[in-house]
Amino acid sequence: MSAFDMRGQKVNYQYNSGGNINFGNVQNPTDIISELEKLKDEISKAGDAQVIDAEIVTDVQYQIQKAVDQAKKPEPNKNSILEHLATAKDFLKNAIEVGGIIAGIAKSIEMVQQLF
Repeated sequence: MSAFDMRGQKVNYQYNSGGNINFGNVQNPTDIISELEKLKDEISKAGDAQVIDAEIVTDVQYQIQKAVDQAKKPEPNKNSILEHLATAKDFLKNAIEVGGIIAGIAKSIEMVQQLF
């Protein structure tokens, strides 16, 4: 068993990829919507911890919400969903601290390509 000496370390925010967001269990478009909603909450947490600038949080959440809104339509436009998710990911490209969120968005893009 490994032991880590964590004394003196200060962590403002840590994305928990093993937490409640799991794109690996996505089976259908409804599951994608649910996971994207969770991702929006995680982005809020990163913003609250001041890891991401408030304007970026707003921009990313807006793009994810647009993707969710499109995915909820009776005949969703796959390209529109992908564009919104790619834009959300681009807003975070310089935020190293949220690499897990970026990976989550990347995984959601992969799942949209498969299920829509």
